[in-house]
Amino acid sequence: MNVVILNGDPGEKESAFSSYIEKLTAKLRKDHSVDLFHLSKMDLHYCTGCWNCWWKTPGRCTINDDGEAIFKAVIHSDFLIFASPLIAGFTSSSLKKITDRLIVLLHPYIEFIDGESHHRKRYAKYPEIGLVLAKEPDTDEDDVDIISDIYDRLAINFHSRKKYIKFIEQDRMEDIIYETCNI
Repeated sequence: MNVVILNGDPGEKESAFSSYIEKLTAKLRKDHSVDLFHLSKMDLHYCTGCWNCWWKTPGRCTINDDGEAIFKAVIHSDFLIFASPLIAGFTSSSLKKITDRLIVLLHPYIEFIDGESHHRKRYAKYPEIGLVLAKEPDTDEDDVDIISDIYDRLAINFHSRKKYIKFIEQDRMEDIIYETCNI
């Protein structure tokens, strides 16, 4: 199985969160292929909303940065983990930045799914999704619900599903590995 982990930890130095993600990656690599991207160490720009990835260069972002490597890895994966400490009640800006740019993997054309309009698939298969997060001291259920809803919406657009949201403070790493690998 191919797993991609997008580590949105914004810290320049090794943090407890990134250390946890490194350990998770090492354990997953015992039986699976894993691509780990440290987003804060990469050259990644914000989506400009130019729509070139839909009309001018279909399926390819025209921003010249490290995003292309991530897009290729994601679309060839079986499972995609979005990982981030929560900051001001949401995922890090680096994780949100690349999440927005995953639109390149979809068609601009719309279809109706359960009475809602969503993008058509560009590729035959999309990965299932999981979130591994670290709470802030004041994280509440509203924060978690908003994050969950946003990634549920992404999963619908990916014609996939969000399997879990796990928190490093309360969920066992073995449970994350089990749920990741049993798709």
